[in-house]
Amino acid sequence: MSLIDTMNDVDARHLTKGVVISVSGVTKHFDSGTQAIAGVDLDVAQGDFVALVGPSGCGKSTLLRMAAGLERPTEGSVALGTDSVGFIFQEPTLLPWRSVRANVELSAELARLPKAQRRSRAQRAIDAVGLGGFESQLPRMLSGGMKMRTSLARTLTSEPEVMLLDEPFGALDEMTRLDMQTELQRLYAERRFTAMFITHSVSEAVFLANRVIVMSPRPGRITADIRVEFPYPRDPDLRYDPRFTAHVAEISETLRGAR
Repeated sequence: MSLIDTMNDVDARHLTKGVVISVSGVTKHFDSGTQAIAGVDLDVAQGDFVALVGPSGCGKSTLLRMAAGLERPTEGSVALGTDSVGFIFQEPTLLPWRSVRANVELSAELARLPKAQRRSRAQRAIDAVGLGGFESQLPRMLSGGMKMRTSLARTLTSEPEVMLLDEPFGALDEMTRLDMQTELQRLYAERRFTAMFITHSVSEAVFLANRVIVMSPRPGRITADIRVEFPYPRDPDLRYDPRFTAHVAEISETLRGAR
């Protein structure tokens, strides 16, 4: 489901070659007087998986919403190289009266795809996230992890070029969260969409991303852009690798220094 607005300060013509999302000199003030972000510059290349970490209230979600066209910067510009964008919220936001299949088909239905095509896409997405056999279940019958898998499948059905994910695993229990991390990076390895992913977990950021962006307390500024070079797909046992723990320690130290 595309969430891009046609806004004057969202202009793909300003993108350099290979860049899909470009944030240039962005500052955001809310009507309440709060300044969420100050002078942020960030380019996301095609195929990048970028994780944003930082303290609560530092503007991570605001930055993601501006990338989606859901918020307008006060100063600066946000440029997008595609209108094929999927947004996954912190909550699954499923329609309670629709089955898993019907929820997953929703984005393709809104795009007015023919019934046979959206049914085929939905089934591929359902199978990809491990929900085969649960197509007829209603959301109230699903666990938290299964609801989030349904939300992920719904977004995959639209086959987006860009995925924007606002801390989608934050409410899950630890084991389900680890499983969903493995599932998401497997899908990324297969499809190579461009992703921006918000999390408060440094370990989650390192496991999923090839770039970790560290933000300062409000007003949020970028204090570090750290490359993570592990190849995809990533085995869950990577979390025990000394190189992995070294990345986690580096980013954690950077976060402490930004406070």
